[in-house]
Amino acid sequence: MYDILIIGAGPAGMTAGIYAKRANLKVAMFEKYVPGGQIVNTAEIENYTGFERTSGYQLATAMLNHSESIGVELLYEEVLKIEDLGKTKRVTTNMNVYDTKVVIVASGTVPRRLGVPGEDQLASKGISWCAICDGPMYKDRDVLVIGGGNSGVEEASYLATLATNVTVIQDLPKLTADQKAQDILKSKENVSYHLGSRVLEFLSDDKGNMRGALIEKDGEKVEVLADGVFEYVGLIPVTSFLEGLGITNEHGYVIANEKMETSVPGIYSAGDVNVKQIRQVVTATSDGAVATQNALKYLEELN
Repeated sequence: MYDILIIGAGPAGMTAGIYAKRANLKVAMFEKYVPGGQIVNTAEIENYTGFERTSGYQLATAMLNHSESIGVELLYEEVLKIEDLGKTKRVTTNMNVYDTKVVIVASGTVPRRLGVPGEDQLASKGISWCAICDGPMYKDRDVLVIGGGNSGVEEASYLATLATNVTVIQDLPKLTADQKAQDILKSKENVSYHLGSRVLEFLSDDKGNMRGALIEKDGEKVEVLADGVFEYVGLIPVTSFLEGLGITNEHGYVIANEKMETSVPGIYSAGDVNVKQIRQVVTATSDGAVATQNALKYLEELN
């Protein structure tokens, strides 16, 4: 029997684990991919207090080393279901079944896809959702970045240091990223823009290789040629395993109060998976700390 089981080993989950372990609780984190969550896919982070500039991978590694150094157990398993059994919860994974007193959901989000023709066929074969992972493959080549929010603009700036040309495609009439991020991108001489444009289809050559995208701009269809595409068009919460608990909204995000409590006693939620205004590393770590602190009070009352 665990005291706390944490779903997800991103900044929120690892922070929750550190706080729980320091309270001498029996705690474990589940992670089905790579520890670190979305920050692993981020080239540079400049707004996390104490780090003037660091890569997402470096920050994730530091967090993981910290959590493992104090003995937080990490289980590489996919959570399929959580059952509320009253004073205990049952967590079913693709490998085992675990009982615990408290669950902290910190499963984060995954990139949203456009859902246009050619996307599935070219996924990971010309279309990527991780510039830091796949960007070096496009050194001295032409790439498209779909999306003008913070992620798209920041990763386009990174890609501009590698690629010959970067073309940003945004369906809105202007970029929506923070002004500083926009200023950095606009200082790059090898970046061009198609604003107010939407992708209709991804194009491939007769060998099945990426050729570019067909977009609609000002009512006309235009082919934009490129060797690679990077998509940043939003995120989807990872919450399918919460079905039946009634703690998510219509978009799948978890509804939690300021104490990170859900409507099910003993189930807390933290980080990007929550309904919230700002999804940043600093707010995720804060959520993780708040969730565990309130879980400790719950455990005291439970005993």
